[in-house]
Parts: sequence; C-alpha cells; structure tokens
Amino acid sequence: MGFLTKFKELFSRGKRPVALGLALGSGGAKGMAHLGALKAFAEEGLTFSAVTGTSIGSIVGALLVKGYSWADMTGIVEGINRKEFSKSLRPFADMSPIEEFLETYLEGDIASLPLPFAACATDGATNECVVLREGKTARALTASAAIPPFFRGVEIGGKKLYDGAFSNAVPADVCRELGAQAVIGIDLSAYAKAEEDKGRMERLLGTAIGAITPVRTLPDAKTRGYAAADVMLRPNLYDFKATDVSRAATDAMFEIGYREAKERMPEIHAAIAAARRRKGKV
Repeated sequence: MGFLTKFKELFSRGKRPVALGLALGSGGAKGMAHLGALKAFAEEGLTFSAVTGTSIGSIVGALLVKGYSWADMTGIVEGINRKEFSKSLRPFADMSPIEEFLETYLEGDIASLPLPFAACATDGATNECVVLREGKTARALTASAAIPPFFRGVEIGGKKLYDGAFSNAVPADVCRELGAQAVIGIDLSAYAKAEEDKGRMERLLGTAIGAITPVRTLPDAKTRGYAAADVMLRPNLYDFKATDVSRAATDAMFEIGYREAKERMPEIHAAIAAARRRKGKV
C-alpha cells in the first residue's frame, strides 16, 4: 500500500460520518415547531441515524424515520379537520380513532422502520418511563401521546400507558442508547408559563386536572434529556398552548421552530465536530 493511499485512509477516517440522533419533545400542537426545525435541518443537509420522541415528538419522529419530509408532514397537518379534532379533546376519550389515522401513514411495526426509533410512554401503575422499541408503530405512538385527562391510557403488554411527558419529556438519553454519538433535542415547553404567572381560574383548572390525572410528572422528566443532549433547542412557544390548532397558531409555531434551529446551527455543527473528534480517538 502506497503512502498516498495510507494518507487518504487516515484523512477519510477522521471524516467518517457521526451517528447523529434527534430527540423530539412533547407538547401537543406545539409540535409544529418540530416541523419548522426539520425544515432547517433539511436545508443544512443534516440526516439522522437514530430518532426518539415523546407524545407529539414520537409521531413526528416516526414519520421522519419512515421517510416523510417536513413538507409531507405539513401537508398531513393541513389535511386534518381542525374542528373535528378539537371535538375529540374531551375527558378520557378513546385513542382508537387516532391510531387508525396514524396507521394510514405508519402501518407496520417499529422493527420494520428504516432507522432505529423509540417512543416513550409512562406506566400508569408505576409512573416509570416505558421505552417502546417494538410492536405496532401506530399503537406505540398513541400510548406515547395519551395525555390525561383528554385520553384514556393505551394497553400494551399488559400495561396501561400514558403520555411520556410525565416520565421523559425529551428522550435524548434513549437516543444515545440507540447508538447516537451526538444528540440534538427539542424542548417544546422550555418557556412554559410559571405558576405565579397564571390567573386564578387557570390555576384552579390545573389543580382540578391534576386531581384526576393517574400519573405524575417525575422530578427528572425533563432534566434527563438536557443532561444527555449535546444541543437542546428551545423554541420560545410561551404564547401558545398544546391545544392551539388554529392555522394562525400552527403557522407561527412552525416559524419559531425554524428560526430557533437556524440560529443554533453553529452549535449543532460544533457538537458534530466534537463527536467526530471523539470518534477518531477511539
């Protein structure tokens, strides 16, 4: 083997692709910010080797792994009858209609997806995080997104599962377990309204909902994701609710997610470069 060939091998070894992971957080309709971020990633030529998600993040993540683009997903959202969807937000509704809807785009099992993927849910009996890496994709997503009191728990493997936001809101740690060497997380609730900023009726409603919710938020539900992510995007969605499904709101949230990803792109590239250097030392 000649010197030039050896030199090329050494050079290419240092440039080997980094396994980039994406952890998409919970947030209901705020998930439109995820789509905005995906647009920014596509413009930058970023691709992912592993994807994890919680609640709406799991749905967006599964669609991404399946091969849908941000534009495809925007088209799916635009095709949803917003009035009919709003009617489904009633106490302890069945998730079956949503599962059927998701199957239109995500038929089959998680194991058949082209890339490693996991959705996070919360065990109604133990309040622990349940990582769903196998079984019917659409059913796993409904379990991950079954937020009480709007929806009933979803039965999987003898367990009644609820929204993963209560136990792992931005599952960057799970993304690392899937083999990601650098992880980008997106926290849709980074600018949530503080309790003291809420009005009296809003606080009373929150207390009432908490009293009938079968699961509780764990102390590390969000911090574990921050600890595992190389870069955590934090779109400022303070003015929006998880139930804001109007066209004006979804368009605005999409743009906020896009701008946040674009502005943080230098940090993302720096994290990828650092992961490449670590990989080169192994």
